[in-house]
Amino acid sequence: MKIWSSFVLTALSALPAFGQSSFSFADDQAPVDVVIPAVVPVMFQVVAPGDAPLILRTTTLLNNVWFDAIAPYHVTAVGINSTIPRRPAVEHNDTNRNTAILYASLRMLESLYPTFTEAWRQMMLDVGLDPDDASTDLTTPIGIGNVAGAAVVTAREHDGMNQLGDEPTDPTVTRADTGRPYSDYTGYEPANTPYKLDHPGLWQPSITDNGYGIFRAQQFVTPQYALVEPYCYSDVSQFNAPPPVSSDPASPNYRRQAFAVLRASAQMTDRQKMVAELFDDKISSLGFSALFVTVSQGMSLEEFVHYDFLTNLAAFDTGIAIWKEKRRYNAVRPFSAIRHLWEDQRVTAWGGPGKGTVQLRANQWQSYLPVADHPEYPSASAAFCSAHAQSSRLFLGTDDLGWSIDVPQGMSRIEPGHTPQQDMTIGWNTWSEFEQECGMSRFWAGVHFPPSISAGQAIGNEIGTLAYEYLMAHINGTRP
Repeated sequence: MKIWSSFVLTALSALPAFGQSSFSFADDQAPVDVVIPAVVPVMFQVVAPGDAPLILRTTTLLNNVWFDAIAPYHVTAVGINSTIPRRPAVEHNDTNRNTAILYASLRMLESLYPTFTEAWRQMMLDVGLDPDDASTDLTTPIGIGNVAGAAVVTAREHDGMNQLGDEPTDPTVTRADTGRPYSDYTGYEPANTPYKLDHPGLWQPSITDNGYGIFRAQQFVTPQYALVEPYCYSDVSQFNAPPPVSSDPASPNYRRQAFAVLRASAQMTDRQKMVAELFDDKISSLGFSALFVTVSQGMSLEEFVHYDFLTNLAAFDTGIAIWKEKRRYNAVRPFSAIRHLWEDQRVTAWGGPGKGTVQLRANQWQSYLPVADHPEYPSASAAFCSAHAQSSRLFLGTDDLGWSIDVPQGMSRIEPGHTPQQDMTIGWNTWSEFEQECGMSRFWAGVHFPPSISAGQAIGNEIGTLAYEYLMAHINGTRP
């Protein structure tokens, strides 16, 4: 079982339905009070908090069914994947919206996590709904939820992610794996092995361990994400990052940027460590910053669904473009470059959990955060945060954020009991501060070089704007 981030546990404990089953269809919000507390524990049994492609798939597709399920109860909105007739104004209430949302969620969760069917059935039973009610009567919220959920499932089970293990449908494409769910069908192969760096400018899979003798070699996670159908644009080739010239071993900047990572590692503060851990966890950073906004601004159920879907689809579509660029450039991670440059020479850097800044051999250096299982350039986390921040600024009409989190002494996932050395509060007054520190945290933690951050931010900001325009067209009933 995955080790949950302390941030996730803290945030989950604050949700109204976490640990109790009372729910009012007229007064509460099914996504926040019922669905999220049911989904997050299951999701983290099979997906690590830092595995963005699969986390974003879950959150975005759930938001998609929520949006489509309540579109008939809005004065102008039209669904993304469904064309359900609008219901009379007298039916535009949260009792109907919540009911439709829960049935739509059930259908999506049965598709995304079919081995957890009993958990999804229990989610429905806990609020007094019949999970076996498969009505498609579009005059009822149950029928609307079922039809909306099924429409999104149909659209997304074969969207390029190979969710069912049966893509591609194009017979000219050679399958590269055995047809297991989410397996790579693109034929990607790394230029380097985990054991030898033959090409020091290109990505090398890392060997990870659990601290108790279990070692695993990385594989590029879902390289087919670059081929997934986006929401807010039609051609992913329009988004391009400049070449990572500093990652070319022939460039004098190759050594400079590697040394900059070592220096940042040696100087990392407790605050930087905790900021890095928060942004490494996409549920706690992206997800719960959005939840904070909805609560602090007193958003209605309808407003929450619109806003949460916006930020998720912005990150989801950004990820498609970033994965295309990651595969195109296939750039080296800092740990490989540092070991290649200095080998067994001693360097000054973070020495490992609880050890602080020490002198150690370069070939023993590790980043503060576990290195992600995909090439370095551009930074996905920086891009996600920029897309999230830009779409939020546009939807909310302000750069103001005002989000802070109390971090108790010793809360760290990387250095439990040791970091931070005393209670602290981390926070951001604006979305601009949020996205900048998100990006920089990847550099502080040793998993990215600086050029990767700015390249990711540029793509994230561009797609964040497109996502806003796309969603507002659907809210206003002028679907492209």
